[in-house]
Amino acid sequence: MVHNFNSGPSVLPKEVFAQASQAILDFNNSGLSILEIGHRTPLFQAVVDEAMTTARELMKLDSDHEILFLHGGASTQFFQVPMNILDEKETAAYLDCGIWGTKAIKEAQLFGKVDVTASSADRNYTYIPRDLNILPTAKYFHYTTNNTVEGTQHHSLPDTKVPLIADMSSDILSRVMDFNRFDLIYAGAQKNIGAAGVNLVIVKKDILGRVSRKLPSMMDYRKHIEAGSLLNTPPVFAVYVCMLTLRWLKQNGGIPAMEKLNDQKAALLYDTIDNTPLFRPTVAKEDRSKMNVTFTIDRAELEKEFLALCKENGMVGIKGYRTVGGFRASLYNALPLESVKVLTDLIKDFGNKKA
Repeated sequence: MVHNFNSGPSVLPKEVFAQASQAILDFNNSGLSILEIGHRTPLFQAVVDEAMTTARELMKLDSDHEILFLHGGASTQFFQVPMNILDEKETAAYLDCGIWGTKAIKEAQLFGKVDVTASSADRNYTYIPRDLNILPTAKYFHYTTNNTVEGTQHHSLPDTKVPLIADMSSDILSRVMDFNRFDLIYAGAQKNIGAAGVNLVIVKKDILGRVSRKLPSMMDYRKHIEAGSLLNTPPVFAVYVCMLTLRWLKQNGGIPAMEKLNDQKAALLYDTIDNTPLFRPTVAKEDRSKMNVTFTIDRAELEKEFLALCKENGMVGIKGYRTVGGFRASLYNALPLESVKVLTDLIKDFGNKKA
């Protein structure tokens, strides 16, 4: 058995694999593959409709928020957000808490002014700053809810009256929260929503249409809203996998059930790391991510041996991000608790033998 701890593209439910595989051969008994159906046909419209309806239901979104499935990953949104919302002479507030926040800041600076409200770079992004000092005149405040690379996560919403925008790529749908509190949410699908190649965007309609610049049609959220995410040929298969994953999530208790399971997985792994010789977590305890657990080993010469042992035991994706090193285990919604137990047993056995 393979235990998939990859950070993305990552683990998906087995039911989704089975249904998606069948759809490649014959989609809904149409005699056509999902890979070859027309995107403007009733066959695919039903897919888009179910995906949007299910996402709205799971997130309890009000009618002021629109749901879009767009090309590109979250990195596209780093520039699409300010292009649509930030004028050249206006200022947006950004939080610098990791590699993806840093990239978002760089892109936003192409379209307007950026005020970095706080940064955790002074301690290698191993904590979440508490004093944000968000400018009351800021056009919006942008932050990354969960830092996939560094292993930190915000466990409460920022206290601000300016429009709130979040990159939720690595923890969307993993915990209960007030999604209506946000003016714009974006998330690459390949962690908790589905397959790589599509981006989920939730946008409050009244934040749009206020910039003076002319927008290319494909970059204008309003055009995509008008076209129901069918402004051009969408990533059909990726959207279909999103629909299947959202359906699976709904059938398995929705976000509250996922949060309960994710709490169990994270608690088990962190408790094991905290109490096993040699191993230690890398981030502040109060800011630990429940999606991406980052940790190291005190004796660097044992790192390769531990990774080799993980591989021998069917565990993939344990190696830390290339710029950080160490280890990382991603605990997304579809990862079963059993996989975490296999990893924790290995950690305890290895740590006790090598201590």
